[in-house]
Amino acid sequence: MKTPALVAFLGFSVLPSACTWVNPSAGGEGVRVAYDGNVSGCRTAGGVGVSVTDKVGFYHRSDLKVRDELETLARNEAATLPADTIKPLEEPHDGTQKFQAYVCGRTRVRQRDAARDQPPPPPTDGTQTFPVKEHR
Repeated sequence: MKTPALVAFLGFSVLPSACTWVNPSAGGEGVRVAYDGNVSGCRTAGGVGVSVTDKVGFYHRSDLKVRDELETLARNEAATLPADTIKPLEEPHDGTQKFQAYVCGRTRVRQRDAARDQPPPPPTDGTQTFPVKEHR
């Protein structure tokens, strides 16, 4: 009686480790995936290679889940280049996939808008300010 219970316990304890949860970063949410491969008018920003666990022991993870996590990781990584578009270069294989990252215009627009939202520099009329340290 103890053996089946032990096997069931071990089986269920391994399954959660087979799952990973990859969340998009703030920058990664703004990166689009060129599923159709159309990146005309874009410039190359670099290559991105990502990997996730596709199996744990004898348990093979869902192909859809692995693909989704690879795409999310690639989008997160592309945002650090900075790039605003990725295109898969190959199909996933053993939990790895390569993407090409591109700048197609949206990144530059966001940077320009961010610069426009910055407050203007203080006037240079010769006055200076210094932080005051309070003693208590």
